[in-house]
Amino acid sequence: MASPLESLIATGTKLWLDSIDPDLVRSNFALGATGATSNPVIVSDLIKTGRFDDKIAALLEQGLSDNDVAWTLTNQLVADAQSVFLPVWEKNAGNDGYVSFEVDPLLEDPEVDMPHDERVAKYIELGKHWAQGQKNRMIKVPATPAGLDALEELCAAGITLNVTLIFTERQYEAARDAVWRGAQRRENLDGFKSVYSIFVSRVDVYSEEHLPQLTDAAQGQLGIVNAKRIWQANKEFWSDKPVKLQQEMIFASTGTKKPEDPPWKYVAAFAGSDIETNPPGTNDKVQESGVTITSQVADMPSEAVLADLDKHVDYQHLEKTLMEEGIAKFANPQKALLKLIAEKRAAITVG
Repeated sequence: MASPLESLIATGTKLWLDSIDPDLVRSNFALGATGATSNPVIVSDLIKTGRFDDKIAALLEQGLSDNDVAWTLTNQLVADAQSVFLPVWEKNAGNDGYVSFEVDPLLEDPEVDMPHDERVAKYIELGKHWAQGQKNRMIKVPATPAGLDALEELCAAGITLNVTLIFTERQYEAARDAVWRGAQRRENLDGFKSVYSIFVSRVDVYSEEHLPQLTDAAQGQLGIVNAKRIWQANKEFWSDKPVKLQQEMIFASTGTKKPEDPPWKYVAAFAGSDIETNPPGTNDKVQESGVTITSQVADMPSEAVLADLDKHVDYQHLEKTLMEEGIAKFANPQKALLKLIAEKRAAITVG
């Protein structure tokens, strides 16, 4: 009998890991994962284990700044994960087997308040830098005003993009259209691949806080409905485009936030298509559950639930609220990572 994750993969979903922990990458690869993604929280958590103290010490001995240590270590961890998934990338001719590398989140730091055009230029510069010579690396850029304005140029330069921090269809359309404009500036579309990360559980956290008037049946469904509608729009947009590779949605933020929700709530809801980046803990809980997952990505709640959501949801307010929170969650972990490295430096110096 297939395990829960095997049944998920059997529906047609690509399972990616929301971690670049070398041990978890290998163990989840063995379970069927075909890609991974990184962020500063993941790197910080790895540093806290102490497993990378020798590497950090060696980088500090080279005279690197805290910022350079952070990015050198991140680059190494992502590259190591890429080596695990490279056979998948080669077998699928670039349709799978990627590891996402997040461009510096401090570009969006509200305290820095960098001018828009300067921010756009920096996204383009860093995106090109970290993508150089990397076959199966995706450059992760947020769907902020500056991030969106950098996408066309990055895609035109041949870079494979993962557009993240998407909460609404408006953001998705802006990202997709910019990427497609860039793709059409390439010599050919043979290696063109893009993905769009729609955040799920955070949307349900928003509805709990801001939409108490929803019926019990509708509460907790907005994240799923919103993501499935964007998935459908994405499917329709690319259906008549002359592309060889799939341009896919990533269903992100798939860990449940409420203890009463089954850990497979979001994992099962999007089974059947595209990509899920699941936290390691979610994969573990799903695997332990024994459930058999079937294709549900095309299924929607009742008409009554959809009508209730459509009546009460203000997507403009949702996007503004979640982007403000998202940018803070984007920038603050990078600051925490730099602080952690400074602490390691101090400990090594004292030692």
